[in-house]
Amino acid sequence: MASINSKQTLRRDLLLAGGLLGIGALVAIISLAEIRANHVDHVAQATPEPSATPAESKPGGTRPTTPAPEPARPDVEAQKEGVKPALPPAPAEKVAPPMEKK
Repeated sequence: MASINSKQTLRRDLLLAGGLLGIGALVAIISLAEIRANHVDHVAQATPEPSATPAESKPGGTRPTTPAPEPARPDVEAQKEGVKPALPPAPAEKVAPPMEKK
């Protein structure tokens, strides 16, 4: 009697597993079909397509009316001093001996 019950249990478990596997495959197929259908709508475009007509110019426009600012020029004395180090020099005990050439 135990063998009949175990066969029925095995059959029920296999049918349940097969049904779940089939449902999972169906959901995957539907999802892939939906992704493919919507993929065309979501394609990103890096640059806008060129328009056939140029943009309309406006009198006065948004261009600056003053000349562009000139680059900063340091004083003559600052140029003579050169670039100052960002950090102070390391203490003598932390400086390694020079490397020997091979």
